[in-house]
Amino acid sequence: MEGLRLWLQVLALAWGCGGMGLAHLTATAPPAPAQACSEFSQRSCEECLRNVSCLWCYTNNTCIDYPVRSVLPPSSLCSLSNARWGVCWINFEALIIAIAVVAGLILVSIAVCCCYCCYCRRRSRRPDEEEERLARKREERRLQSLQRKHERKMKHDEIRKKYGLLQDSDNPYSRFENE
Repeated sequence: MEGLRLWLQVLALAWGCGGMGLAHLTATAPPAPAQACSEFSQRSCEECLRNVSCLWCYTNNTCIDYPVRSVLPPSSLCSLSNARWGVCWINFEALIIAIAVVAGLILVSIAVCCCYCCYCRRRSRRPDEEEERLARKREERRLQSLQRKHERKMKHDEIRKKYGLLQDSDNPYSRFENE
């Protein structure tokens, strides 16, 4: 129950509703008098960590004030693998590794999503533009082919006319008169 209350206090402070959250949480339990962290030395980790400003060190079972000027406690106070804050079951070393792994996974997943979305967006656009370009070229080639075909037909007709081989368009199935 105490551990849950402590986590709720920390979460309430983190989300910015500290005054309201603490008043609601401490209304059910009497407020603990502010004691120095050193008073909890040689007791238990749970008793020390009831006060959120305390840090428990397992090497010499001491409860010390958390060094708020630095993010992590210096190794001169307590090694990271033996330091506890907030809860007794996780040390700073594991906490740093877990946060680094989670942050790395989040960054990698964001990068993969961005790359995938950009690739899909380009891929979805390119076929349309490329298809239009290919259709234009295909139409140009078809028109050029028709134009060349028409020019060949006209040239062949001129040659037929020159040698008298041009047939009547009224009766294309008539036989040549020379035969």
